[in-house]
Amino acid sequence: MKTENLIRALAADQAGPKTPMTLALALCLLPGIILSILVYAIALGPRPHLMAMLPEPRILFKLIFPWVLLACALPTAQRLVRPGADLRACLIMFGVLALILAAAVVTKLLVVPEAHWHASLMGHYAAACVFFVPVLSFGPLVGALIVLKRGAPTNPTLAGAGAGLLAAAMGAAIYATHCPDDSPLFFATWYGLATIIVVMIGAIAGRRFLRW
Repeated sequence: MKTENLIRALAADQAGPKTPMTLALALCLLPGIILSILVYAIALGPRPHLMAMLPEPRILFKLIFPWVLLACALPTAQRLVRPGADLRACLIMFGVLALILAAAVVTKLLVVPEAHWHASLMGHYAAACVFFVPVLSFGPLVGALIVLKRGAPTNPTLAGAGAGLLAAAMGAAIYATHCPDDSPLFFATWYGLATIIVVMIGAIAGRRFLRW
């Protein structure tokens, strides 16, 4: 059988109703999320007076952005394990998110004096952010990889990276409720670095675990 025909056959096999894969992903993510919440409750906990600070735009942005990223990463991860799936819509979504994040950073640079840029960038807990986002992402990453193993990715490394992005978004969403550093400069830099770490771990794991 030619490679093109094999890919078409696998795509047809994967192109059934989306509910089973989505449901399986939700069920496998749930134990990992519970584990992350337990680690969060023991080691971190919610930021004091968080609810009272919600009207502040920078805090809302930091809390909402990871959930929007998660909403984009979920269908992307599922498409990456379907041979021949069209990823153009996913790339457009991530491009829009990147522009939104860049706009938030530029806005911060315009409204804050240059003398304060370094403080806004470094914050107080950069190391904690880079450490805890991957830690809180570990359980969801394992769950995502287990479910995506059901698919037939033509590029296991990329599929693993997609699982890593999904997990990192979940870890960032949880950690953001604890983190006292709210600057978009801090968010883009340190949450971004933590996300890259999880994506790289997912890519390495996917290369080994998602092969078929």
